[in-house]
Amino acid sequence: MIASVIRTCFPVAANVVAERAEEINKLNVFPVPDGDTGTNMSLTLGTVVKEVEALPQDATIEDIAKAITHGSLMGARGNSGVITSQILRGLAEGLCDAKDQDNPTAADIAHAFRRSVKVAFKAVRKPVEGTILTVLRDMSTRADQLEKAHITATEMLDALVIEAYESVARTPELLPVLKENGVVDSGAFGFATFFEAFVNAVEGKAGEVSDFKTTVDSSDAKAAVSSKVAIELNDDWEGSQYRYCNEFLFHANDESFDRDAALAFLATMGDCELLVGEYPDFKVHVHSNTPDKVLAYMLERGQIFEVFIHNMDLEAHERTAKIAADKAAEEKAPKKPLGFVAVAAGSGEASILTSLGVDVVVSGGQTMNPSTADILAAVEKTNAENVIVLPDNGNIRMAAEAAASACEDAHVAVVPTKTVPQAFSAMFVADPEGTLEDNVEAMTDAVSEVRGGEVTRAVRDSQAADGSPIHAGDVMGIEDGAITVVGSSVKDVTVELIRRMQEAEEGDTLTILAGKDLDDASFQEILDAISAAEPSLELDSHRGEQPLYPIVFSIE
Repeated sequence: MIASVIRTCFPVAANVVAERAEEINKLNVFPVPDGDTGTNMSLTLGTVVKEVEALPQDATIEDIAKAITHGSLMGARGNSGVITSQILRGLAEGLCDAKDQDNPTAADIAHAFRRSVKVAFKAVRKPVEGTILTVLRDMSTRADQLEKAHITATEMLDALVIEAYESVARTPELLPVLKENGVVDSGAFGFATFFEAFVNAVEGKAGEVSDFKTTVDSSDAKAAVSSKVAIELNDDWEGSQYRYCNEFLFHANDESFDRDAALAFLATMGDCELLVGEYPDFKVHVHSNTPDKVLAYMLERGQIFEVFIHNMDLEAHERTAKIAADKAAEEKAPKKPLGFVAVAAGSGEASILTSLGVDVVVSGGQTMNPSTADILAAVEKTNAENVIVLPDNGNIRMAAEAAASACEDAHVAVVPTKTVPQAFSAMFVADPEGTLEDNVEAMTDAVSEVRGGEVTRAVRDSQAADGSPIHAGDVMGIEDGAITVVGSSVKDVTVELIRRMQEAEEGDTLTILAGKDLDDASFQEILDAISAAEPSLELDSHRGEQPLYPIVFSIE
């Protein structure tokens, strides 16, 4: 089970980091303000995804751990990427030790975090408090505390998401440069974002948090983070006396290669030196003013490849220019009368919403729960006097309403959409020239005429609305939050779910979105099957590219 869960959920979490890479980049002021942490973490995670997806379907957790270790090492970019690679390596190695691979326990999770702390801290010669390493250690300490309480694995994961964000919120108190610039640590925030998305995907939820011995939930913890990310301009170069970020892969000539001596040499060349991996393959990272000397030293001891040398000075100025441009644009643009914010998980969904007039699309959905702060930031980004928010998921509605209540610069209302196709229908009747009240009424009426359905695979054993058993791997058809159809084929479950919904209440139009993992040929087969079974139903098909849900549709 651990192997299948990682294979399913790791790509989802990696995609969330990729979508939020620019947001993470803007927080990057340590060790130097070169604005690349989000990009580097995303590239590192992306390489892992490719390695894991290349494995056969019957790959074991040991196979996956090796793929994670090798993929993250080969794809590690920048200081944050290299450290992330070691965190992932430790977690994967720790999970391999679980006695029952089908039913991992809270103790197994705690063990994996202890292993991760050991591996990650060993890789960094001079750990700095207030960084990703601090968050990792805090999560491990919390896991150790909860392990003694004999809680479930789900309760453990939920509690660690909270701990991750609470620890991120504390980073400015531990690292002065963060406090001076009004930000949290970018690498720490990136890791918390990845971990939350992974846990949400594992649990198939949009962020509900267990009540086990805690007085806060993940949205509260994220709000604490958002209060400390008022990004300031930083155009000085006090973060480092070194200009170039050097990173490359190294293949040692023979077993006589002295890793400790090489690491000591790198320390004389600059700072942020890292040399991770196992003989004969290593990843090298160092900030230095003399990349030629770094490369020459390593060339005498082996082969180098995948060489990247970045001018951090220029990157820092570029980061500052981007932030300044964003601020200037916000200050100059006059507020428009009415704006729209919607939540979507897939790039196709986002493109359609934008074409229909949505100003800002927040990345999120059933397994990627945006916080109140995320939605509030999107509302502010619309630069409108009045804003309508479409949460597109029942579990996101409360966060949207909290954002509406908290906003002081605009009048905000929420139209309670539960699916992205409902948002399509709402936007079809939206009138940008109309009043907030009239639009809310018209859009709410439009949504009430739309019924939604989703098709996905179960990641764990459960039961359907009628009490029938569901096994991990089964295909589930979901109507209005209830599992009503279970089968083995996405096509068959989709057709049967639509048949039942049409039998209950006949509709005229079916809007259907293909998920990220559903290829065009399979999608067309499903469309043909629907046309054959429901010839009177008009089909409006699109690529939604949403993760985890191969099919999302609405009938009206």
